[in-house]
Amino acid sequence: MENKIIMDCALMLIAGIIFGRLGKMVKLPNVTGYLVAGLILGPSFLNIIPINMVDNFELVSDLALAFIAFSVGLGFKFSYFKQVGPAPVVIAICEAFGAIALVTVVPILLGFDVKFCIMLGAIAAATAPAQTIMVIEQYKSDGPLTRMLLSVVALDDAVALIGFGFAATIVQSMSSPNANIVKMITSPLIEIIVSVIIGIALGVVLKFVLKFFKKESNRLPILLSAIMGTYFLAEFFHGSSLMACMALGATMVNIYGETSKLTNILSGFTPPIYMIFFIISGAGFEVSALGKIGIIGSIYVVFRVIGKMGGAYIGGKLTHQDSNICKYLGPTLMPQAGVALGLILIAGKIVPTYAADIRTTIICSTFIYSFIGPVVAKMALQKAGDIKDIEG
Repeated sequence: MENKIIMDCALMLIAGIIFGRLGKMVKLPNVTGYLVAGLILGPSFLNIIPINMVDNFELVSDLALAFIAFSVGLGFKFSYFKQVGPAPVVIAICEAFGAIALVTVVPILLGFDVKFCIMLGAIAAATAPAQTIMVIEQYKSDGPLTRMLLSVVALDDAVALIGFGFAATIVQSMSSPNANIVKMITSPLIEIIVSVIIGIALGVVLKFVLKFFKKESNRLPILLSAIMGTYFLAEFFHGSSLMACMALGATMVNIYGETSKLTNILSGFTPPIYMIFFIISGAGFEVSALGKIGIIGSIYVVFRVIGKMGGAYIGGKLTHQDSNICKYLGPTLMPQAGVALGLILIAGKIVPTYAADIRTTIICSTFIYSFIGPVVAKMALQKAGDIKDIEG
């Protein structure tokens, strides 16, 4: 078994290099090549990576998501927020609730069950930063749009969790007059607070510990242990592991003067982790599921994107942002995974009659967004002028 896992890792890394290069040849982001590699190696085609192997690599997925969340948190500089004011908060709320509103209202108008539509709409708010972050790193994207994007994404999970909490409260009160409304409203807020406290606390500890270790060979394991420890503690105390890791990154970028050095240390370790993560993600998709997406799935895929784009545009206008931010921020928020996939389980318990429909819709839309999202994000960042070197 151990030998097979080692061989599978070797195969995935080779496939990632090959398909990443092939993607580059046709001007696609590397992450799209990794996803295609996983799809071809997975159960949908060659079945070299069977579905049970996808489950066996859950640890790699957790590691990758923790590192990505930490990287997103590093974009949460207070000095930047002082400069731009409440704009990222306003835009994050607008783009999240734009998606919620359209994905909820349109199906209701077409005759779908109200409780089902509310839960589906609540999940629509969540955005997965992984693919977009990979595009930013590959092309060294930098500029007003990139900085605003990183700030909005850092806030997006909090907004999505709060929105989902209120949606769950509404649906459960519709189903049961005796539901504990206070608990349902406060639960997502407590989850966010717990996560932020864990991230801040370990950030302070990490800064203190790093004073005694200057070599990169020592700092790497310390940094890894801090990120993984944050992820574990958030899970243990029933918080959001991704938000806790974001809080860790946000704490470090604001209290530690050498975060660029930490980023450089991580950049020498994370590429193969990210590569395997995205290949496993590609292998986990089943092409056959696309045939089950139906009308509600099509509505979700289309109107979630329209809601995100429209909400980001309105938020940008309300806060008097540059026209490039207003026009191109929305398309970069397309990908969805992580938090949304976790919310499937909760939504399924709240409306068990529609659990299978919600799962199919979110899984299929995640598949579609994962392949289209990085390409659209690259184009948006290019048009905004944040990507200068297209050969990255």
